[in-house]
Amino acid sequence: MALVLGGGGILGASEVGMLRALLDAGVSPDIVVGTSVGAINGALVAAQPTRDAVERLTSLWTQATRAGVFTESWWRQAVRVARLGTHLHSSDSLRELLTEHLPDRPIEDLAVHFECVAARIETASARWFDRGPVVEAVLASCAVPGLLPAVRIDGEHYLDGGLVHSIPIARALTLGAREVYVLQVGRIEHPLEVPRRAWEVGLVSFEIARRHRFNEELASVPDGIDVHVLPTGVVGSPSLSLRYRGAAGVRERIERAFEATSEYLEKQAPGGGVVGRTGRDGSTP
Repeated sequence: MALVLGGGGILGASEVGMLRALLDAGVSPDIVVGTSVGAINGALVAAQPTRDAVERLTSLWTQATRAGVFTESWWRQAVRVARLGTHLHSSDSLRELLTEHLPDRPIEDLAVHFECVAARIETASARWFDRGPVVEAVLASCAVPGLLPAVRIDGEHYLDGGLVHSIPIARALTLGAREVYVLQVGRIEHPLEVPRRAWEVGLVSFEIARRHRFNEELASVPDGIDVHVLPTGVVGSPSLSLRYRGAAGVRERIERAFEATSEYLEKQAPGGGVVGRTGRDGSTP
């Protein structure tokens, strides 16, 4: 059984609530694959697939949104852009946070098979990290263009995995998963709207590219494989925005996703208990 954790920046707090609901329901993964913020959440649960991982993730999210990953002054950001011209923030704070919360061992030694993806600049291709230092791999998968610097690994440079795989269902199937739980941040639960402002055009265009591959992969899942797209519990369509920091709403998103996913899992397991197989679920809940 595989967990697939998609990207989505600060909205990724929803995945923490989903993980809590899954673990409470007795769902234990054999495979975890993640991209971007999903790589952070996925790495922690792959290292320790227990409720303790959820507590560590909640702590990490609280630190990340309140204690400095993206809290530099605008003056420091302006100086960095003027000097380097490529990104607003240093990755030092995020590296320190990941080092604090992730185990000091390579990916291949985590408790559960884990892979995360990043976009390789030199070859315009995806690279799946399934061995080597876990912190560097996760940093590469989270290197949002313009916000964080590209990460150099083995002489090549990497940017955010969401550029090549926003919700990588196909990777889980390639690794042999017969049952897949998709942890997503809420955007795919609602249709896109035609942009009405100039700045919305780029956001909507990027969101089309994100969803297109996911929709194709979901539609091509073979018969006999169960796919559960977990709900976030967010009411109404989340607006597309450039906002990527701030602690407001993080704990609320975690709780909403926990409650919505718990309800979804209970429906899949009549009478309560461990979730059972329900056949292929080809639509979002």
